[in-house]
Amino acid sequence: MALKVAQRGLIDPFIVMDVMRAANELAAAGEDVLHLEVGQPGTPAPQKVVAAAQQALQDELLGYTDSLGVPELRQRIGRHYRDFYGVDVAAERVVVTTGSSGGFLLAFLSAFEAGDRVALAAPGYPAYRNILTALGVEPVLLETTVEDRFQPTPKLLEAAGELDGLILASPSNPTGTMVGAKDFSALIDYCHQAGIRLISDEIYHGITYGDAAVTAAGLDDDAIVINSFSKYFSMTGWRLGWMIVPEALLRPVECLTQNLFISPPTLSQHAGIAAFDSEEEVVANVARYARNREILLDRLPPIGFDRLAPADGAFYIYADIAHMTNDSPQFCRRMLAEAHVAATPGVDFDPFNGHKFVRFSFAGTEEDMRSACERLAAWRK
Repeated sequence: MALKVAQRGLIDPFIVMDVMRAANELAAAGEDVLHLEVGQPGTPAPQKVVAAAQQALQDELLGYTDSLGVPELRQRIGRHYRDFYGVDVAAERVVVTTGSSGGFLLAFLSAFEAGDRVALAAPGYPAYRNILTALGVEPVLLETTVEDRFQPTPKLLEAAGELDGLILASPSNPTGTMVGAKDFSALIDYCHQAGIRLISDEIYHGITYGDAAVTAAGLDDDAIVINSFSKYFSMTGWRLGWMIVPEALLRPVECLTQNLFISPPTLSQHAGIAAFDSEEEVVANVARYARNREILLDRLPPIGFDRLAPADGAFYIYADIAHMTNDSPQFCRRMLAEAHVAATPGVDFDPFNGHKFVRFSFAGTEEDMRSACERLAAWRK
């Protein structure tokens, strides 16, 4: 007799990880593969972070910490909001998490019941809808367009019917688009009037190429803000993030994290304190992303990738390839096999129109961006 397999695990895969595996297999076979598929900084953690980790290995027991995080890190994150945004955030409302992924799980579990309806933009980060689905919460996909800057609007929310939550990502993955202060305020006003809990994904804050990103922490005390050390601070594998939590949710989040995680990674927490004193390195990283962005924006259009989302922030170019193909997964497989350039098909991010989009990550080296464009130009001839 076959044993039961829970339905909550039968969710869609995170396709970019499948693409990365295929690219790594090709590289292992001896081919020179350029990785433009994964949203991971090509730079190491800042030197002060590494030094702090080495010191902690010598000096600290590295046992469990408080479930909400070590006080020094929570206080330093609160100070970051004053320094970076001019916003006062009490350290008591800061929750340190096991990456932003742990933050999303805690946010969804504390704010929503099974059967609730939570809106999010399509295209958008696929793990949102997959985690919601696994928890029995209904993801309500908002079919956005370039005219909406691929972001939610009050009009789209109104058309979606009764909602319990909204996930807003600015800058967004995969498009890199941002929501300006006026539009952000309009969305918050709509959420207040409709009783919708806002969850603001701010993990790409700091990586912008014009206006600075707006934080919900300065606009809405009822919002849940999620951020991470992974992107701006180049600490993906350290699995460290944080949340700004409304007071009413603080104890529920604490109880959940006690039972689900006990505490965030202790070594990473001690090292993470030093990340906020590494401005010179992280600003230099963003400058490199900016150069990579300019290379792609300059060289992709003549190759045929000329329908691009506004790349306001993050490190992605989201390209409409409808004039080239109606099958982005097959297109990306060919690109990898024939040009040895790995990119992510839009179906990972958008079940409506993703078949005609592809995402390029420019988090790698400048040399890789130039080489990728040369290979794509030869492939498209």
